[in-house]
Amino acid sequence: MSGLLVKLHEAGVSPWLDNLKREMFADGSLAKAIREDGVRGQTSNPSIFQASITKGQIYGEAIAEMAKKSMDAEAIVWEIMVSDVRTSCDIFMELFRESHGEDGFVSLELDPTKAKDTEASLKQAKELVARVGRPNLMIKVPATAEGLPVVTELIAAGISVNVTLLFSVAQYDAVIEAWMQGLEKRQKAGQSLEGIHSVASFFVSRVDTEADKRMDRKIGEDASLAERYQQYRGKIAVANARLAYELFLKRTAEPRWKALEKAGASVQRPLWASTSTKNPSYKDTIYVDELIGPNCVNTMPDSTVVAFSDHGVIAPTLTEAHISEAHRVLDAFAADGFDLKDITENTLMTEGVDKFAVAYTNLVEAVEAAKAKLA
Repeated sequence: MSGLLVKLHEAGVSPWLDNLKREMFADGSLAKAIREDGVRGQTSNPSIFQASITKGQIYGEAIAEMAKKSMDAEAIVWEIMVSDVRTSCDIFMELFRESHGEDGFVSLELDPTKAKDTEASLKQAKELVARVGRPNLMIKVPATAEGLPVVTELIAAGISVNVTLLFSVAQYDAVIEAWMQGLEKRQKAGQSLEGIHSVASFFVSRVDTEADKRMDRKIGEDASLAERYQQYRGKIAVANARLAYELFLKRTAEPRWKALEKAGASVQRPLWASTSTKNPSYKDTIYVDELIGPNCVNTMPDSTVVAFSDHGVIAPTLTEAHISEAHRVLDAFAADGFDLKDITENTLMTEGVDKFAVAYTNLVEAVEAAKAKLA
């Protein structure tokens, strides 16, 4: 096996696929992507399942069968998602074992409408782990204030976690804290730290999308600013992510982490999410090319996998020099009156939770409509 995705992994970044649909099992494309292309994991979310279930025909028979059993739409949705994730876990199982649990994970997200309900999320997480019944499952928990205790409790219970919807470095720091607290709680209970894995999904492209909107608004008021703001185009999201990586390096160099590592704990890797390029004027592999360094994951939609496999650039881009440049860019951006904290912690975090909740609600409604047609 060769190719740019393999070389990306050799450079320290595990390429995961940000898509999951039942057609991948039927046509063998997922197995091929693992075997021949170098894909090493898979993530899903409500938006992905909404697209898979509502746009394809492959789920029709399954929905019809479950409808005959008088299952409601929401129960059908979860049965489909659990079944598909379990099948993906099985397809990735060989890689999971070969990599000693570093890769080969498939992520299943909790009900996003419960993102602000700690107890309900924790209860559902444990139920989903039992239903999927595979060691290479990762439960996706949003990094809301209410989600962080869920992260701690799941890690303490020995459950692998993908903490999602991170946009700010401060938010990431809180996620690292929740993860370490979970490991420490488990250690105090006399339980092994081995075999528990976690990633922190730091969203990238959406930061540039929002930054571009705010720059465009100011340019609309004063066209002379266009040239000045050009220095920030396609730079803010990557700079923000590089500062997150700087924090990762700092926190995992601390004696606190070293003690946990010595006790058998695996590091929580930063995962670069939302890596498709939204602005057509930016390179279509920018959010992969510019975030390459040790101990990372990059989850890519199909289009980005194809683009990077064709013309991605393999070079270290999370070096000390790159991080120093990131500070310079963000300092200048702030000096020009832009509030990165407002972009990430207010606008994007709120939008992220809301968008997943809407996608989930739409998914349930679509299944309800499909049931009605069968009645």
